[in-house]
Amino acid sequence: MGIFNVTIQIGNLNGEHFEDVDVMVDTGAVTTVIPRSILEGLGITPTKRETFEYAGGQRVELDMAEARAMVEGRETGTWVIFGEEGTSPLLGAYTLEGVFLAVDPYNQRLIPVVGSLK
Repeated sequence: MGIFNVTIQIGNLNGEHFEDVDVMVDTGAVTTVIPRSILEGLGITPTKRETFEYAGGQRVELDMAEARAMVEGRETGTWVIFGEEGTSPLLGAYTLEGVFLAVDPYNQRLIPVVGSLK
C-alpha cells in the first residue's frame, strides 16, 4: 500500500531540458534515484559520491549531482543519485519535501502539504 508510481520530470540545473521519468514513490526512500543514462543525456555529471546502505545492510558509494525536478507541476532543485543499469527510479522524500508534497498511501497519490515552522 505504501508503494506506487508517478511520472515526474527531471532536468538540468538551468531548467533548459527536462525528461519524463516513471518513478516509484516509496515511503522509505530518502534520495531520488534516476538512471545514469537519463542524467547524462541531460548533460548532468556527478559532482560527489556518498555512501548509502541497502535494506540488507550492504553499503555502496554512489555518484550524485544536483538537478531540477518537477512533480505534479511543482518545481525544485534536488539531489539525485545516478542509478546503475537495472536500478528502479525512485522518488525520494528529499525531493518531495522540496515541492511540498506528501504521500497518501491509502489512495496511492501525492497530496499538497503546508510547510511547518514549528
